[in-house]
Amino acid sequence: MTTRRFTNEQIDRLLRPKSVAVIGASDRHGALGCTLLNNLVQYEFDGDIYPVNPKRDELQGLKVYKGVDELPDNIDCAVLAIPRPFVVETVRGLAAKGCGAVVIYAAGFSEAGEEGARDQAELAKIAADNGMIIEGPNCLGCTNYVARIPLTFVETNMQTPPEGARAVGVASQSGALAAVLATTLHPRGCYVSTSVSTGNEAASGVEDYVEWLVDDPATHVIAMYVENLRRPQAFIAAARRARAAGKPIVMLHPGKSDKAQESAATHTGAMAGDYALMKAKLSREGIIFADTLEELADIATIAVTCSSLPGANMAVLGESGALRGLAFDLAEDVGLDLVDLNDENSPNLRAVLPDIVPVSNPTDITALGLSEPEIYTNLLTALLEDERVGSVVASIIQSDPITCKIKFPVIQKVLEGGDLGKPLVFAGVDEGATVPQDYIDGLRAVGIPYFASTERAYRAIARLADLSKRDLTDRSGEPLKVPGIENEHGVIPEYRAKDLLRPLGVPFPDSTFAATADDAAKAADALGYPVVMKAQAAALGHKSDAGGVILNLKSADEVREAFTRMYGNVANYDSSISLDGVLVEKMGTMGTEMIVGAKHDPQWGPVVLAGFGGVTAEILKDVKLFTTDLGVEQVKEGLLQLQQAPLLTGWRGSPALDVDALAEMIVTMGRIMEGNPSIREVDLNPVIVYPKGEGVIALDALMLVD
Repeated sequence: MTTRRFTNEQIDRLLRPKSVAVIGASDRHGALGCTLLNNLVQYEFDGDIYPVNPKRDELQGLKVYKGVDELPDNIDCAVLAIPRPFVVETVRGLAAKGCGAVVIYAAGFSEAGEEGARDQAELAKIAADNGMIIEGPNCLGCTNYVARIPLTFVETNMQTPPEGARAVGVASQSGALAAVLATTLHPRGCYVSTSVSTGNEAASGVEDYVEWLVDDPATHVIAMYVENLRRPQAFIAAARRARAAGKPIVMLHPGKSDKAQESAATHTGAMAGDYALMKAKLSREGIIFADTLEELADIATIAVTCSSLPGANMAVLGESGALRGLAFDLAEDVGLDLVDLNDENSPNLRAVLPDIVPVSNPTDITALGLSEPEIYTNLLTALLEDERVGSVVASIIQSDPITCKIKFPVIQKVLEGGDLGKPLVFAGVDEGATVPQDYIDGLRAVGIPYFASTERAYRAIARLADLSKRDLTDRSGEPLKVPGIENEHGVIPEYRAKDLLRPLGVPFPDSTFAATADDAAKAADALGYPVVMKAQAAALGHKSDAGGVILNLKSADEVREAFTRMYGNVANYDSSISLDGVLVEKMGTMGTEMIVGAKHDPQWGPVVLAGFGGVTAEILKDVKLFTTDLGVEQVKEGLLQLQQAPLLTGWRGSPALDVDALAEMIVTMGRIMEGNPSIREVDLNPVIVYPKGEGVIALDALMLVD
């Protein structure tokens, strides 16, 4: 089943139109319709242009039409540079004329209140009824740099990619950031193929344009600014196609600090925020995330300039011992692995270095390059040919034009003979040095990105190299169906949740539900002492707060007394809560407290959360989200990325814990969520992890079922 709403031919009417109507065309400097018309005329749009303005007869030597009703039928695209109150009726008139696509600049729709939202919904209906593409409203328009078609009210610098050049396609919900990104990339010698700003996305979204860019032969990298993916499954489908086509997607998505989370019934649901869930899902699809606009441009620069993406294990050619030390710190800070290179394990590198220079990474060649510049060519070539190296950075002191003349040509020479299969990035260490532009252009011409800042180069490489470390293979097992789940609705109390999950392999302590004090005493006798008693009711989400947990009961008399006391505790806490009974459970030994839970998001689907629990769980939030397509080894790798992971592997003489069993539980929960879409949330908290080989056990369980 396809998730695509539009064919490429439909989107072509917007991004490769053969005819354009300018609704609100003007000759008034600064007016949106004036700049748009100027752009089309200046860059010699080779299709038909139909300006519309009831008060003009001629503009830019073109015949002006008084209204939409005078336009020819089946125009490919109309751009609306008119006030909001006139938009809906104009779009309705264009639909009647068979117009294929509409760009709406005006704001004041869904972002501005109920009336605007109603108008936007009407635009969506008109588009759906007529097979029309609508870009916007509240957008900056689009620019096809390859076909030289600027349908934007921003004065455009039309840098057309030469034949065969690699280029970045931009899809952005922000028009301003789409324009800024193009403005940032062009001076770096990076080309943009097509830039689309989607605004409010009344009837088309970023996912639709990603689908088009995947098929666009002029696009090699896709850069995105996204605040809200309105059709996540459609975007995932587009991202998979992009990965299969070898077109990396780099995304800037704000939202990490957003506190406005949807309320959740369970602890897990509250901790698995929307941004974290989105990032977990899209990371599995090969999306590369940037943290800042600067990073977005830097990552895109490397991805489009180099013929291949950086792999893990970076090597650095440096020229200073002090900078070498700083490089170690910076690499650790940004999460870059520096491959271990030394005299013993790197004979090819040893052969190209003078005896006075030891093989190391970063390599410190001191000032030797000034007198023997060929060392740059020889060493960088040897590093690029080393199979252990995933990328190479030339960390260079630039100083002045004379120094640049010595260093730049021999570094450029490394790739002049062709591609060596991995990226070489130039990173200056003295931003502000006077560097002739010809030298920078020479590096870029052979596929070497130039950065004036080492830190920025390292951060961008780290984001790209992270992709090479991800095992994106689906290693999940078959979904697990929970027998009887179809009869459950709402909050499922602990005793029922355990009965439902235990048969599927989720480990719990031995326990018995009891509705009377005598039944509780009999259950305790059968289980063996000591036992714990826990109050059971769907309305009692936090039992401890209500005095609904009593530990270490050692006799039948203690159990009976605890039963009566517990009912009193809960009644005093909230008299409206009616207990189903109590759960009598065998007390186990202490271990390390973790939390495992799952959430089924209505748009993104299921995800499993795991991390360190206990009283600090909500303070430290040392948790990680796992998608449900992971196998045990992939989950183990994720668990060992937690901040407190040393506690799992043995800390200061403590035994290593059973991470395998914990990973098995997480995978099982993923399979359960995949097999039961009606389960909205599950909370296993705490999960006790014992030493390696001794397993895990979930002490509590809470479920929410739709």
